[in-house]
Amino acid sequence: MFNLTPSQLREAADLQEEIAQLQSQLAAIIGTKAPAQVPVKGSQPAKRKLSPAHLAKIKAAQKKRWAKFHALKAKTGVAKTAAKPVTKPVKKAKTKISPEGIARIKAAQKARWAKVKAAKAAK
Repeated sequence: MFNLTPSQLREAADLQEEIAQLQSQLAAIIGTKAPAQVPVKGSQPAKRKLSPAHLAKIKAAQKKRWAKFHALKAKTGVAKTAAKPVTKPVKKAKTKISPEGIARIKAAQKARWAKVKAAKAAK
């Protein structure tokens, strides 16, 4: 993006630090909070956190799933297969071409090749 020398980068960083200090001094004079720091390009964005209530919901749901799993396992001796039986998908029957249809396809193909060979011979 920018082709800056190391000294130019250092100078830009120093200017940013000075700006941040001046903003905090201004905020102290005015009596307001200092504005949030502008993130430097390439820094990681802040990670989002789940609320404790939401985490508790997730934990409770997971415990419920595991309890169901273990109850089923204790009852049947097998965990998931008893709950959902595995069935194979039904295959469709293949359609077959009649002998007459095959004969028509062969005749058409022979005619196409005859045209190609005739065109080559004419050249």
